[in-house]
Amino acid sequence: MSAYAALAAIFLGVAALSGVLLSLLAAPRERPRPGAVIATAVVLLALTAVFDSLMIAAGLFHYAPELLHGARIWLAPVEDFAYPLAGALLLPALWALLRSRRRPERAAATTEDRS
Repeated sequence: MSAYAALAAIFLGVAALSGVLLSLLAAPRERPRPGAVIATAVVLLALTAVFDSLMIAAGLFHYAPELLHGARIWLAPVEDFAYPLAGALLLPALWALLRSRRRPERAAATTEDRS
């Protein structure tokens, strides 16, 4: 396994595990919808393929070939796709947890304001 692939796999694994745990801690009505997470991941992966390929073609950055796995989608190495995928898995779960933690406080504040 290449250095970039190992780093991406660790990052993606931690993000996926954290996403699942955070989703389970969130209130059931606040949990991310699987369809929305999948749609978000597909869009982010497509955007990554397009824009990373354009930036690589423009010469804005490059990777050391010996550190890559070798597989590419257009010009973007597959290792680049771990980060948007991790974001699509982790951020909705974190958002749901924070929203579910905040709602009881808002409800209590609203009740106090009425009295």
